[in-house]
Amino acid sequence: MNVKDIKVGCQTFTWEMLGDRFVGGPDDLLKAIADGGYSGIEITDTMIGRYADRPSQFAAALKSSGLTLVSFAFGSNSGFTLKEEIGADLDAAQRWIDFVSAFPGALVSMGSATVVSDGPRADKFAIAAEVYNRAGELGRKAGVQVAVHPSSHHNTLLFDRADYDRIFALLDPDLVGWVPDTGHILRGHKDMADTLRTYRDRIRYIHLKDVDANGTWAMLGKGVCDTRAVIEIAGAAPRFNGWLVLEEESETAAADPAGAVKTNRQTMRSYGA
Repeated sequence: MNVKDIKVGCQTFTWEMLGDRFVGGPDDLLKAIADGGYSGIEITDTMIGRYADRPSQFAAALKSSGLTLVSFAFGSNSGFTLKEEIGADLDAAQRWIDFVSAFPGALVSMGSATVVSDGPRADKFAIAAEVYNRAGELGRKAGVQVAVHPSSHHNTLLFDRADYDRIFALLDPDLVGWVPDTGHILRGHKDMADTLRTYRDRIRYIHLKDVDANGTWAMLGKGVCDTRAVIEIAGAAPRFNGWLVLEEESETAAADPAGAVKTNRQTMRSYGA
């Protein structure tokens, strides 16, 4: 894939991380992201707001904003690691798969498995893999691709390379894709390029963000992430759908989310995307 064919989206977590300081709604997000120069959006269950049960209305709002839904992301208080919550987690997956089925080509991204209870780590990997695989089956029946998004946040089960190797060994690559996040990989282990290449057949789209050498979130291009290498690897990934979704969690974004994501979009243009 040529870099000129790369499509650039924006993840709404930049606003979600503000918590109560963000008093707007989904339409404010659409405007900020469209004004920032993006062509796609990844939105979460936390930020979908009044559109949660109105996919047709959300589709109309996206169209009027000139945006495409790249993916819908959701997590669970269970961390996808509690056996007694598997049913509830799959019900949530079905709900959002049904929602996303109204948006051709959009995916459902399931958040990182996290440790929310005592007990052996191996058991937690097994439970998470069961949830992800069964959600992938639900997605296949509905014609919606499902993917997993590991993170480096507190209590994640999917932090270092050994964790990635372990969960991917348990996941059906045809049922569950991967949304690699460059920042989270770099915070957990330094072999980002090798991790991306090793599991490139599982890549569906990519979360692109940056960190400094200490693992602190940085604006895109201001840290250690080799963005050109990411673009090169993505272009050779057979199931990569062409979307780089920029996500910004730095202090700069906390002070001015709309300004930060606009600056990141300008930075991407320097790479030709």
